[in-house]
Amino acid sequence: MKISAAYRLRDLSVAIVDDHALVLEGFKSLLNKHGVNDVVTFSKAAELMDILPAHGFDVYIVDIGMPDVNGFVLIDAIRERYADARIIVNTIHEEIWLIRQMLDRGVNAILYKTTDFSRVIEAIVTVLNGDRYFCPEYRKTLRKFDVGNDIPSLREIEVLRDIARGYTSKEIASHLFVSENTVESHRKNLFAKLKARNIADLVMKAVAMGYIMPSDYTDE
Repeated sequence: MKISAAYRLRDLSVAIVDDHALVLEGFKSLLNKHGVNDVVTFSKAAELMDILPAHGFDVYIVDIGMPDVNGFVLIDAIRERYADARIIVNTIHEEIWLIRQMLDRGVNAILYKTTDFSRVIEAIVTVLNGDRYFCPEYRKTLRKFDVGNDIPSLREIEVLRDIARGYTSKEIASHLFVSENTVESHRKNLFAKLKARNIADLVMKAVAMGYIMPSDYTDE
């Protein structure tokens, strides 16, 4: 830990959102032990959202699996009000499609709840110094689903979503205003990039890698 960052911890204000009392108390106790005295805990996401217009914090430690408000809605609300807020997600969810949503929202750190409790201090210091922090378990998740440089293009993702919905190439072509041959080319590229054997395998891998979400199985 850098001395400069350690000094800044004393002036830090931290909001912790989790629906488990033991987690809240554990984090608060750990932060207090490291000199952070301005720690406010919330057992409901809505409680924090209610005070956001009048009161902001330097760091937010958020569980995205809150029962009352979707965690991503909470993150969006924090970002809308305080664009420079440091947001640390502490979660049990290791699904790559959820992780991609966290990254898309610019969260500053990701911790799994299986990670050692003390790493939250390391995460806070890292984000205060302007960097992002990811727990070791997170890196293992990314390596597990790594596909190198074979990342589908935005157009291929659109085709992928329609494939997941069960559309034929002709229907996809009509939907995207492209030729059927173009759709077939995208389909071929998708199978190669995701190393899929069939449609079911393609869709399963696409969800696991975070290119589409389970909601993409149904046409809204």
